[in-house]
Amino acid sequence: MQKFVIGDIHGGLKALIQVLKKIKISEKDLLIFLGDYVDGWSESPEVINYLITLKDKYNCIFIKGNHDDLLLNYLKTKSFNKEWLIHGGSSTIKAYEKINLDTINKHISFLESLKEYFIDEDNRLYIHAGFTNQKGVEYEYFKPSFYWDRTLWETAISLNPNISFDDILYPNRLKIYKEIYIGHTPVTKINKTTPHQASSVWNVDTGAAFTGSLSILNVDTKEFWQSDSLPLLYPNEKGRN
Repeated sequence: MQKFVIGDIHGGLKALIQVLKKIKISEKDLLIFLGDYVDGWSESPEVINYLITLKDKYNCIFIKGNHDDLLLNYLKTKSFNKEWLIHGGSSTIKAYEKINLDTINKHISFLESLKEYFIDEDNRLYIHAGFTNQKGVEYEYFKPSFYWDRTLWETAISLNPNISFDDILYPNRLKIYKEIYIGHTPVTKINKTTPHQASSVWNVDTGAAFTGSLSILNVDTKEFWQSDSLPLLYPNEKGRN
């Protein structure tokens, strides 16, 4: 069985379809989506429709991202934080104005079903953002860390590459799992354009919300595939600010 992990999509259905066509996948393989399916480009509802259909064909695991949580709150309560509008929410609200109630209810059910994290049989952790508890995700006392934390990634990229795993200063959070796969913080912030490893952490968010592309990575071989940049796929849109 192959395992593929997919980075943040942010409403870019064209990129998702394009990148999935580049891999050879069977019904025995596993697709692990790291969250942030919405907010940014214009096709957030269409992305969720596509994912709902996809899980009927393949083995899929869908992780919750912070933008998915914000959308769920909006669909259930019609309330939102103004910051959400600035970071992609405005395009999502506009897109959902055209969606009927039955479909909205299906999307609510999908969003409510999202996993906080997934740990595979090889002790690899898949999570949208990170965690703060030094014993691991099972002990996390502030669950929103799973889809909001940035300190795990910041710790990984700031770590001296020459430090020994057994060094007393080596961060405990980076010792718990064989590997950790995250999205949330685009690697474009450190001038990278492809999935990037720092210590035990693999960041698969290659900036699809902005000027980057969507990436899918084979967990075992580390081979990856990318879509065209999202501005090329949506030339008349701006994506997230």
